[in-house]
Amino acid sequence: MAILGSIVKSAITLKHNLSTDKEDPVKQQQEQLLKLLQTANTTAFGIYYGFSALSKADDPIAAYQQMVPIFDYDRMNKAWWAQQQQLPDITWPGKPEYFALSSGTTGKASKRIPVTEAMLDSIRSVGIAQAEHLAQFDLPPELFEKEILMLSSSAQLRQHPNGHMEGEISGINTNNIPAWFSGFYRPGLDIAQLDNWDERVRAIAEAAPDWDIGALAGIPSWIQLMLQEIIDYHKLDNIHDIWPSLSLYATGGVAFGPYRKSLEKLLARPLVYLDTYLASEGFFAYNARPGTMNMRLAAGHGIFYEFIPFDERGFDETGNLLDSPEVLTLEEVEEGVDYALLVSTPAGAYRYMIGDTIKFTDLDQLEIKISGRTKYFLNVVGSQLSEEKMNAAIQELSEDFGMPVNEFAVAAMKNEDGNFIHQWVIATPGDVDEAKAAERLDEALKTRNKNYAVARSKGLKSVELTALAESTIYDWLEQRKKKGGQMKMPRVLKAEQMQDLLDFSRKAVSV
Repeated sequence: MAILGSIVKSAITLKHNLSTDKEDPVKQQQEQLLKLLQTANTTAFGIYYGFSALSKADDPIAAYQQMVPIFDYDRMNKAWWAQQQQLPDITWPGKPEYFALSSGTTGKASKRIPVTEAMLDSIRSVGIAQAEHLAQFDLPPELFEKEILMLSSSAQLRQHPNGHMEGEISGINTNNIPAWFSGFYRPGLDIAQLDNWDERVRAIAEAAPDWDIGALAGIPSWIQLMLQEIIDYHKLDNIHDIWPSLSLYATGGVAFGPYRKSLEKLLARPLVYLDTYLASEGFFAYNARPGTMNMRLAAGHGIFYEFIPFDERGFDETGNLLDSPEVLTLEEVEEGVDYALLVSTPAGAYRYMIGDTIKFTDLDQLEIKISGRTKYFLNVVGSQLSEEKMNAAIQELSEDFGMPVNEFAVAAMKNEDGNFIHQWVIATPGDVDEAKAAERLDEALKTRNKNYAVARSKGLKSVELTALAESTIYDWLEQRKKKGGQMKMPRVLKAEQMQDLLDFSRKAVSV
């Protein structure tokens, strides 16, 4: 038994027993909002919306909801954040040192989302909380002496003419790793700052024998590509041949389920898997206990949350926000209901709709799962197809056909007769009977979604499926955004995007 590892594990256990996450989350949320209002009350935003008076109201939450409108990125950026790139004290005291570049998953021009020192503190605080909850997992003490390989976007930040630094949030976090953690962190800043994805992964592969990795962190598609590169480079049977202590994987960014089978083919044994919910706007939730991939909402770490029911109470039939939606607080939510998430943060985001939908799975544990994206809600001719249902149906298809399906997407398109169809693409190795796969996927969705079944009997005339090589999809993504930026595959494509992907795949086959 490793002595140092035992000491670290005991310290984590003690800290977990004293954790602030054991406090009343409703009270914590009230405190987070008051702190935001009081800290930002002299900013231009705080003065405009009367933060000083709101913080002194009998019911600050109700007053805040009545006075401050709901923002999306375009509205917040046009009115406030664009000014904050040049002037201090716009939505948060001072000027942000960083702006996170985020194009989401649609390939649009990058958004610039402010990242303040207070937000970095919040992210670190949630990360420490997740580390404390490792006390609940049956992990060997020696693991706490091992190194952690975090595969992020490039940590090479660029200086904007206005003076701030820009990069993706994972790269910004890499540049702000605490000094005490740097001895455990791999691949190190020199490799992490390589801007080209292929060069970065090759450098990791070359250095891999020098490291004793116990844990991995990163989105699953890119972790899988990295592990495969290391295995191929060193001619290994599996990654445990070079890192025998590897025991833990913190995933995030996309649903892990579709990637699990293909990832485990690269391992000698399964790992302990943890899910995380880290976005450009903040670190919102983390896996806190074994036996589930659902995540604990970070209620006491600087962020105030609101929840809009993702149904007729909050959105119209095409998924657009109503003019006066019903908005709930943590005290009012129910289990099993899809909610669009609003966040107010110490980076100067207020009642900001980030585009994700979440569902509470256990209110006692404050656990959620990401159920999809508001823009990934496919509702042509009433199909009401959510990303959660897509993930479940794809996993069922994968199991029935005995094949891994790591990436997939669907689009509503019109056939030659002018009727709507659903066109799917899936990434999987080997030959696939596409007609049978489409039929199986169709049946799985009919079973899981009654609205989809009704749509299939009326306006949605057929389902078509095209199987592609995984490399084809990644090459298509790379043409639209650098792979080094860890572009994620959208689950719902526009018709023109789907056609572009299909045309790209045909050209790739013909070359």
